[in-house]
Amino acid sequence: MKTKFTLMSIVFLLFSCMLFAQKADNEQSIINQRASIKKYHDREELEKMNKGMLLELYIERIEVIVKVLPNIAFTNKPGATISSLGIPDTKENRKALEENIKAADGYFENTIEFQTKILPYSDKSNLIAAILFYEQTLKSLHTYNEFNQY
Repeated sequence: MKTKFTLMSIVFLLFSCMLFAQKADNEQSIINQRASIKKYHDREELEKMNKGMLLELYIERIEVIVKVLPNIAFTNKPGATISSLGIPDTKENRKALEENIKAADGYFENTIEFQTKILPYSDKSNLIAAILFYEQTLKSLHTYNEFNQY
């Protein structure tokens, strides 16, 4: 009985040490991996869609613009972290990144709240034009590296 207790205590102690020794590998990405465009459209496709579907596309594009474009000076690749870009992984830098992500999320949520109330009153043609404009802007992210001559 005493041997069993001692053995269990040692096993518990080893597991405890292993848990505390593990470095938390929960670095946040500079660009959220969920912020992406699933498909680009042409005017003909968009004109066949109802306004509800167009509103969803519009909101999806706004999310990418809000969460990706301000960070392209660092990277345009989702999943990149501050340490993977060579930025020191300090407490201050992690806090700054976290605050930036929270600010972008808050701005996006407020924008979407406004857009969902007001956009249904917009003309379908204006909504289509805005989606096409945003898509053209976002397509240019794929050619960003051509401008990055270092």
